[in-house]
Amino acid sequence: MPYTAPPPPPVPPRPPRGTLKLPEVRTVALTAPLTWLALGWRDLWRVGMPSLLHGMLLATFGLGLLMLARDQFWLLAGAFSGFLVVAPVLATSLYALSRALERGEPANLRTIGKTWTRWQFSRYAVHGGYWSLVRFGLMLSLAGTGWVLTSAALITALAPAPVNTPTDFLRHVVLAHRGYLFELWLTMGALMAAPLFASSVVSMPLLLDRRVDVLQAVLTSWQTVLTNPGAMALWAALIMGLTLLGMGTLLLGLIVILPWLGHASWHAYRALVDTRSLPERLPPEGNA
Repeated sequence: MPYTAPPPPPVPPRPPRGTLKLPEVRTVALTAPLTWLALGWRDLWRVGMPSLLHGMLLATFGLGLLMLARDQFWLLAGAFSGFLVVAPVLATSLYALSRALERGEPANLRTIGKTWTRWQFSRYAVHGGYWSLVRFGLMLSLAGTGWVLTSAALITALAPAPVNTPTDFLRHVVLAHRGYLFELWLTMGALMAAPLFASSVVSMPLLLDRRVDVLQAVLTSWQTVLTNPGAMALWAALIMGLTLLGMGTLLLGLIVILPWLGHASWHAYRALVDTRSLPERLPPEGNA
């Protein structure tokens, strides 16, 4: 009898055109972000050095920026603003570490390496594979660049004197006796930051954990914010406050704060989104 090759494994069908399946979003208590921080703190020290290495690398990068751009305020402000915007992408391996802990799997440097080098080759990329993460990261980078250019143009056009250093910004914008430039600058920043936060608050963990595309992830993130406006406002304030605290310690505090927030963000996603209706993206050991 001639040999007949076995049929290839079935590929999950794509959803019909025009349909978009979103997971259910849970309602959480106003104080839920405090619980996420507590769980993130636990994960940080359970993982240990692999998590702290993320903070060390990012703090070192920030220190290099300070040294290179100490007299070029807008380059410095733009770099740090861009970092805050793309931080959800940079924290992807922190989400993977927390997921490994949740599954009872090893959470170590090998987990990080596999996260970035193996699951992007999934044959299920049509369902939102590695390139969905890349596309979303590029979108966030473009949005951050747009804010930096808008902010620089506003200050350059309306400031009463040239602003070249942080001291100039404090003197001529924040403490200016006339005009409302600082208030206008803050308002514009809030108007641009709010939709970015709403689009990304659970998008990256969802893209890592489930086979979804960018649009599904972003719409789910918006639904999360609209369902829990109070808790999400507190979460945004905690993220901003802790990040500024880390920057105020000459970036040394970021060594702990950044991985802490990354792990906490995973727990925020798990508390807010019921993903049982979505196909799972297998861990790095698998093929999806």
